[in-house]
Amino acid sequence: MSQITKNSVVNFHYTLTDVEGSFNESSVGDESAAYLHGYGNIIPGLENEMDGRLVGDEFSVTIQPIDGYGVLQEDSVQRVPIKHLSNKGPLKKGTVVGINTSEGVRQARVVKVGKFNVDVDTNHPLAGRVLKFDVSIVSVREATDEELKHGHAHGPGGHEH
Repeated sequence: MSQITKNSVVNFHYTLTDVEGSFNESSVGDESAAYLHGYGNIIPGLENEMDGRLVGDEFSVTIQPIDGYGVLQEDSVQRVPIKHLSNKGPLKKGTVVGINTSEGVRQARVVKVGKFNVDVDTNHPLAGRVLKFDVSIVSVREATDEELKHGHAHGPGGHEH
C-alpha cells in the first residue's frame, strides 16, 4: 500500500509554522509522526490534504483556523482550583497546564495565578492561527484490526499500549 486512504496508518515528517512566524515545530531529524487516516487523529485540514497522497510525496499546505485548532473563543477563560491541575511545581502566566476533567486531562494556558485557584485560557495554544505545514510522507500501510478497533495508530510514532 502506498496511497493514503481511510484505514491507512501514515508516517510523515512535518514542519509546522504559523504565518506570523511566531511558532515553529518540526519532526525532521526525529521520529516521524504517525496517525490512522480517516479517524480525526490529526487536524481536519491536514487530514484532508493527506488523502490520496503517496509515499515520498512532499507538499506544503496552509490551514485556516476553522480547519486547524479552531477559531479563538474569547469567552474561554475559566477559574480552576489548583488541586485540579495535573502539573506539579510553580505556576506562572503563559505556562501550559493539564486540567484533570471527567473526560481526561485537558490542556490550557495560565493567564493568572492565585493562592488556591488559577485562571486558564482553554483555547488550544494554536487556536485562531493560520498554520503552514511542510510535509513529507515516509510510509503508508494498512491498519491492523487492533488499530481499527482502538481508532488510532500503534507503534513507533503512534501510540503504545
